[in-house]
Amino acid sequence: MNVPRQLTIAEAIREALAEEMERDSSVFLIGEDIGTQGGWGGPFTVTLGLAERFGHERVRDTPISEAAIIGAAVGAAMNGMRPVAEVQYADFLFVGMDQIVNQMAKMRYMSAGQLTMPLVLRAPTGATGRGAQHAQSPEAYFLHTPGIKVVTPSNPHDAKGLLKSCIRDDNPVMFFEHKLLYGSSGARSEKGAIDATGEVPDGDYTVPIGKAEVKKRGDDLTIVANLLMVHEALGAAEDLEDGGISAEVIDIRTLAPMDTQTILDSVDRTGNLVIVEEDTKSGGWGAEVAARVAELGIDYLDGPIVRVATPDVPIPAVPVLERSVIPSREVIISAVRDLLA
Repeated sequence: MNVPRQLTIAEAIREALAEEMERDSSVFLIGEDIGTQGGWGGPFTVTLGLAERFGHERVRDTPISEAAIIGAAVGAAMNGMRPVAEVQYADFLFVGMDQIVNQMAKMRYMSAGQLTMPLVLRAPTGATGRGAQHAQSPEAYFLHTPGIKVVTPSNPHDAKGLLKSCIRDDNPVMFFEHKLLYGSSGARSEKGAIDATGEVPDGDYTVPIGKAEVKKRGDDLTIVANLLMVHEALGAAEDLEDGGISAEVIDIRTLAPMDTQTILDSVDRTGNLVIVEEDTKSGGWGAEVAARVAELGIDYLDGPIVRVATPDVPIPAVPVLERSVIPSREVIISAVRDLLA
């Protein structure tokens, strides 16, 4: 019987990894400091205790080389293993772009399906006071790369269920986790983190890749968001409700493949669309959502599509400046009221 418990996202991901490693001996973990004795279990405690449980052959610490981590995972996946690779910050994915874009994404296609690429690449994303090289939200880069699935869970239930689906998939998946949503696991907590603890069933279940979820029903407009911005959008929707505005909130959950139909169905009912993302505005995943709705559902709209995003600037290191550029509940509320004015 799958009895729900209250878990943090870090705990839910750790549980998914452990259950998949128990289920399938070809699943292994690779990354920096993920199995160090006396360590945190990676940068955000996700792999805490897994090396002791499964051994260092299956929880493999690496040198500080993202290109080597991703390259080794690609080779292992091509040879029948199911690696789950971790980089410490999503910003560091750029060090391994050749391995990701030219190798990981294309090998199954180039081999005409003779090779599979069952690889999950986990990456902590989002701004947390660490400055321009440790605070980016680069999900949209990989939305532009055919052959890669891009997953962005906002809560523990989805984090566990989606990760299990990703590990079982024969295609490469980028799995982004927001640093402020992990929750404290006793060893480390992030300043500014929000309580994203939620119900997670005990035992095996999966959440389908490529399916968005309506988190709140509404009639006056649709808000589409992911990761931390789902929580900001839900908070904004709650405040807007007090002012007589009924907002529907959709957690897009998967950027590639993108669930366009759920968004179109919602906009068809509400007539208005606001897209909220932490990434910079130009070329973000929100632009792709806007383009699809404009192409396929322009007649549904009663007003312009509005995008709420970080301005096109590097993330500042000074906390007060960082807070000034990252979208907030207040900024979302202001955008909605301007749209509906």
